[in-house]
Amino acid sequence: MSSPTVQLRRSLGLWDLVFTGIIMVQPTAPMPLFGVVSDQARGHVVTTILIAMVAMLFTAISYGRMARAYPGAGSAYTYVGQELHPALGYLTGWSMLMVYVLGALITTIWCSKAAMNAIPWLPYWMWVVFFAVLFTMLNLRKIQSTARTNEILTAAMSVVIVWMLVACVRAVLALPQHLDTAFFLLPFYDPKTFSLPAVSTGTSLAVLTFIGFDGISTLSEEAKNPRRNVLLATVLVVLIIGVLSVVEVYVAQLVWPHGEKFPDVDTAYVHVAGRAGGMLLFQAVNLTLIIANMGSGSGAQLAGARLLFGMGRDGALPKGFFAYVDPRTHIPRNSVIAIGAFALAGAFLMTYEMGAELLNFGAFIGFMGVNLAAFLRYWVRAEKRRMGNLLPPLLGFAICFYMWISLRVPSQIAGGVCLAIGMAYGAYKTRGFKENLVKFDVQDEIQ
Repeated sequence: MSSPTVQLRRSLGLWDLVFTGIIMVQPTAPMPLFGVVSDQARGHVVTTILIAMVAMLFTAISYGRMARAYPGAGSAYTYVGQELHPALGYLTGWSMLMVYVLGALITTIWCSKAAMNAIPWLPYWMWVVFFAVLFTMLNLRKIQSTARTNEILTAAMSVVIVWMLVACVRAVLALPQHLDTAFFLLPFYDPKTFSLPAVSTGTSLAVLTFIGFDGISTLSEEAKNPRRNVLLATVLVVLIIGVLSVVEVYVAQLVWPHGEKFPDVDTAYVHVAGRAGGMLLFQAVNLTLIIANMGSGSGAQLAGARLLFGMGRDGALPKGFFAYVDPRTHIPRNSVIAIGAFALAGAFLMTYEMGAELLNFGAFIGFMGVNLAAFLRYWVRAEKRRMGNLLPPLLGFAICFYMWISLRVPSQIAGGVCLAIGMAYGAYKTRGFKENLVKFDVQDEIQ
């Protein structure tokens, strides 16, 4: 008699999903990007965040609706494969895998370099090993333990964020000569510097603020009432991060108006904190950003492992390895370890900049695929057509496509090479695409 198959366990409620999503995105998401976006958008960081939030809300709705139809662990890979074509689903999964794996990789790099600023006598390679192992160990525990950790991290970062906001308000109130209506509107619109092309370029970077929200859909198979909670949690996370990000960059732009050069554009927000609250707040924000990136890296590994599990279960990747679930923790253990190993090796071979650009390439392909899948399922093939099912996926697809073609040529080339590797593996697996590439194993739609 064969032993029963070990499956993932439904244990995550709505707010477990929301806290996990917030950590995947980071409540401090716009801070590392603040200086770069400010330069590109000529000071209109708030405007770029607002535009990006609207764009991601459309895609979030599509994700939530598709998770209702396919409450499994495969996410975008499953949605596109089922609604469009298995081969396109496979390539979408490969693209989204770039997002999660590279998310774990670049946060390993960033955390390691930031930690060296605090403890420079420890070499880079030791920090890389430390963070890669830490992320992996966090994700090898039971999923309920991961959810509790996310809630603790969210609470700790919230304290520093509130401290930063209060310090910025006090700093602004100390400048009475600027307290007029025009001054408070400059972060939204400055007639002296506003340029639509500049804002568009800045928005393509500001979208990075929201990268990671889609990871919630990979937890559909571990969520209670996924029909309701995955859609609601995905939209809530985008809204919460969007509003919080607007507030964070708004007060920062008031404290450090556009035109004043940053000592270091990559760590501009930390210098804003120093101006607003002194060295103590400078160090607190620096530490908080390290913690935030730790949460983001761990969250990326969490979501990537579920995607590898889904692709392994469906035969798109070696099933015996990637579809294995630990019978004690109910965690796809091998998939977690595989991503940790890649992050460890990649941190010595790839720069942070290249990793981030490749992440964007994969993310926009996945987002476009999900929007197209939602459009086909809930409009083209629907018995009753409603405008609410038409506009979000079409607008989401159009905006994501515009962002995708706006990426730099080097990232387009490197991303294309990664897709070619995926296609080559698919051709090898199917003997030149003469056999079925993927056999999906999905649950029925929850009513």
